[in-house]
Amino acid sequence: MAGLRLPMIPTDSLPSGEDLLALERQCRRSGSGSGITMASLIGTWRLRATWSRDGTPAPAASAALLRGLGACLILSGEETDGALRIANQVNLGSLRLRFDGEAELTGRRPLLMFSFRSVRLSLGTLTLFERGLPQPDARRMPFFALIGLDRKQGRLSARGRGGGLALWMR
Repeated sequence: MAGLRLPMIPTDSLPSGEDLLALERQCRRSGSGSGITMASLIGTWRLRATWSRDGTPAPAASAALLRGLGACLILSGEETDGALRIANQVNLGSLRLRFDGEAELTGRRPLLMFSFRSVRLSLGTLTLFERGLPQPDARRMPFFALIGLDRKQGRLSARGRGGGLALWMR
């Protein structure tokens, strides 16, 4: 991300909600799209921390639970066809709950717009439940407003449609 980096923080600690709010203000002024591309987002991003709309840390128990369940965002695709696939999943042992869909990177900030097409519950390789999901109205599409991508430390930060902040690590 040309010129936009997460604040200088030792690699063994995480940015604070205030750090992300400052980065978001900077991003709103100058945009962050120049360094965030579809190719730079491809991979598995493990949820590391969440904050409320105002940067207040999420309750420690909920953050620990999400990390313990291996909550992750998985982005895959080929830049040649422009298609981006998205998955959001949690695991409890070999039990997995996974939402699959499509995503699109748009705008100067940019926004990662997405919609989940299906939900699947599986135990190992056995699918216990799978169902298609209705598509949201185009005006209500979920998104992540990407705030920062720090390739060196493998961190991705964003604000969700609901207003909360999230930090994932590759």
